[in-house]
Amino acid sequence: MAEQTKVTTLEKVVIRFSGDSGDGMQLTGTIFSNLSALFGNEISTFPDFPAEIRAPQGSLSGVSGFQVHLGSRKIFTPGDKADVLVAMNPAALKVNKNNLKPNSIVIIDTDSFQKSDLDKALFTTDDPFGELGLGNVQVVAAPISTMVKDGLKDFGLDNKSAVRCKNMFALGLVCWLFERPPEEAMNMLQNKFSKKPTIAKANIKALTDGYNYGHNIHATVSIYRIEGKKAEPGFYTDINGNKATAYGLIAAAEKSGLKLFLGSYPITPATDILQELSARKELGVKAMQAEDEIAGICTAIGASFAGSLAATSTSGPGLALKSEAIGLAVIAELPLVIVDVQRGGPSTGLPTKSEQTDLLQSLYGRNGESPVVVMAASTPTDCFDAAFWASKIAVEHMTPVILLTDSFIANGSSAWRIPDVENYPEIVPNYVTNYKGEAPWKPYRRNLENLARYWAVPGMEGFAHRIGGLEKDYDTSAISTEPINHQKMVETRQEKIDRIANYIPDVEVVGDQDAELLIVGWGGTYGHLYEAMETMHENGKKVAFAHFRFINPLPKNAEEVLTRFKKVVVAEQNKGQFATFLRSKIPGFNPYQFNRVKGQPFIVGRLVEEFTKILEA
Repeated sequence: MAEQTKVTTLEKVVIRFSGDSGDGMQLTGTIFSNLSALFGNEISTFPDFPAEIRAPQGSLSGVSGFQVHLGSRKIFTPGDKADVLVAMNPAALKVNKNNLKPNSIVIIDTDSFQKSDLDKALFTTDDPFGELGLGNVQVVAAPISTMVKDGLKDFGLDNKSAVRCKNMFALGLVCWLFERPPEEAMNMLQNKFSKKPTIAKANIKALTDGYNYGHNIHATVSIYRIEGKKAEPGFYTDINGNKATAYGLIAAAEKSGLKLFLGSYPITPATDILQELSARKELGVKAMQAEDEIAGICTAIGASFAGSLAATSTSGPGLALKSEAIGLAVIAELPLVIVDVQRGGPSTGLPTKSEQTDLLQSLYGRNGESPVVVMAASTPTDCFDAAFWASKIAVEHMTPVILLTDSFIANGSSAWRIPDVENYPEIVPNYVTNYKGEAPWKPYRRNLENLARYWAVPGMEGFAHRIGGLEKDYDTSAISTEPINHQKMVETRQEKIDRIANYIPDVEVVGDQDAELLIVGWGGTYGHLYEAMETMHENGKKVAFAHFRFINPLPKNAEEVLTRFKKVVVAEQNKGQFATFLRSKIPGFNPYQFNRVKGQPFIVGRLVEEFTKILEA
């Protein structure tokens, strides 16, 4: 009689796929994430790949990873440590040795664990698990490469092409391990390789072989069952932050009745926004890949002057190059959305890693008094709402808006219920046709409620005008170098930004309203900070949490919230930029700080440890 397979039901689990950059770990992880989302699981993903286009094969610097956290309840982070690791070579095992939970499952391709492979990963013995002190893990060792080549011998593929399908064998094995029927994965592969039917069939065969192989080793490890949850009715998809940002801009254009224009230049990790929008011509989107960062934003400024919802996308180095043009949009008072997908710096720095180090550059990184709105998205799915809000503020208040995301949420994904845009607020452009003043219209005549100048689109009869980078007279809109006028214009532009606080939501405090410690964050650290708060609650601690989407201006209730609690800790992936900004805005405010600049997401366990120390100090 066959031995009964042991099935373990879990509320949540973390899986990490890891191997060489050419091993297809990003594709493997993405397909498994999509399967889990279709199955009804909550998910959060973290693609982690090197900056090198192709590091030496089998080297430590060339390891590429994809981590997915899935569960039957709300998932906020990709998880700290893995329950299951797929390590396609010794380098992947070594790089991830500290990312494994006790008694975790490690799946390896024994064909890639030969003496030469161990040497490339700088092992000194022929026992990698013993050398790394991993005696407490369950190892599933299989000659994956050999089995894939044998399984595909009738497909007419050369040896290299056949072996490249080994990631699908590993995916099939993981699908068996988590009771994921492989049929949907087969459909995804069919769609991906629709123009290469032989490759599609080969990958599907390898996937099936891996799934069937799992049944033959059923006695060695447990099957994990993660129940799906009953979701709100609607259409769901797995979406990353860059794609959600693109869709948010499109939705805002539809809501405002404007055409969307993106002028941009490819830069890691923001390029996918340009790629996504360039594929949306059927929605009236115009996307232009310029010759450099400066040209990208300047085309967007021109499109804004011409009456489009204009945007540009970049990362930290590109934001630095765009600074002069942002100043032009400030003094010309034109609507413009600048998406900055933050990465590790300075200079080229860590181009594929994630930080929050562009905040002060966004707030102050321009010559002259040059105030702009600064916002930050908090999760991959929140990028949609944040891009929508950034567009609404830009168009209604005639100002540039810098929207900060980061590599973690831009490349990471979550299950997303496609929203009903009818439920989103109206976007009403501040057109010159709304001007009701008694004096004759001039280009810098303003809406006295929000101080936004009126938008005269070229072609509107009777509203021919000229704006530009030289200071203008407050009343006549003619060029002016008069000192008192310049003071007035500087103060007016600042007051216009300050008044936007009247049009944005208050910051929300979740958790214990009478807590002694308030955790404060912004941007892509939301999930880790929220989970840290929940963990502390489970440990009997009274803690609250406030996360800021709107940074400049701050929400109207920000000072009341931040001064209400006895202790406040501001946690950031930088050296304390938001804490510094808050100190400058709120008299006497002096928070604790938790700062890490490692290019990697926070570790929830570490947050809990440090926050508990602050609470109990």
